[in-house]
Amino acid sequence: MTTTLFEPTPIEAPASLLGESPFWHPDEAALYWCDIPGKRLNRYHPASGAHAFWAFDCEPACCAPLLGGDLMLGMRDGLWRFNTATGERRLLAAAPYDTACERFNDGKADPQGRFWVGTIYEPRDPAMAHLYCWDGERLTQVAGGVTVSNGLAWSPDGGTLYWSDTKSHRVRAFAMDVRDGRLSQEREFASFALKQPGQDLSTYGGRPDGAAVDVEGCYWTAMFEGQRLLRLAPSGEVLREVPLPVRCATMPAFGGHDLRTLYVTTAQEGRPQSELAQQPWAGRVLQMRVDVPGLPVNFAR
Repeated sequence: MTTTLFEPTPIEAPASLLGESPFWHPDEAALYWCDIPGKRLNRYHPASGAHAFWAFDCEPACCAPLLGGDLMLGMRDGLWRFNTATGERRLLAAAPYDTACERFNDGKADPQGRFWVGTIYEPRDPAMAHLYCWDGERLTQVAGGVTVSNGLAWSPDGGTLYWSDTKSHRVRAFAMDVRDGRLSQEREFASFALKQPGQDLSTYGGRPDGAAVDVEGCYWTAMFEGQRLLRLAPSGEVLREVPLPVRCATMPAFGGHDLRTLYVTTAQEGRPQSELAQQPWAGRVLQMRVDVPGLPVNFAR
């Protein structure tokens, strides 16, 4: 792998239709991610180059490691505990919405092990998606009024939760009580110019999709259709822009032994053939070295 900072190259794994929810599993030294419309969970082991996948009959939108082993899967029809060795799935919570028009989307565990997961309202209008929290026993709705729930991440001290609505081009921040997960003091963390009808993509900066936070508390967001990543200070100021070789990045995740390899999932589903011909890495997972390490993944309970 190249040692040049911020120079993205693809990992040696097949492309996804819509890659999402990458995370680095420290116990396995492996990267996991979902292909939502491809209905697959993927695993890549950089040291050996081995790639494995598990196919499902329902879309897996997000994944996270679970305490005690196994993985948490957020799928269209609910939250599941999944054993990668046996392929066994056990339903933890059924979907609390109409699965014909809504599904789980971005999901991650907070530092205390609560699993937060938002939905996408597929008709896109009105804004009827929500954010839920699984505490290990029950699933509770905690926020709403969005269309495409994304961008979940926490500050290094766990006291700030970030949450974006991709369609509205906004990222919100909340004060979070680390003891009980209660949210308060909602504020706008960052907002971006809306895409205008007929706007050429070369002049469009993209909309905030998945995110990750580094040890300095900076928020990295994938700008879908913007062909770039942004690193934002805790104040919301843009500190760095990283151009990408594909139009649609979906989520960054820090990995490697030193958490200084940034992995980025991307999408090719629904993209024009002319664009795909010019961007052969669309749908691949990209990797690059960065100068500031990221926070390790949180395990769900």
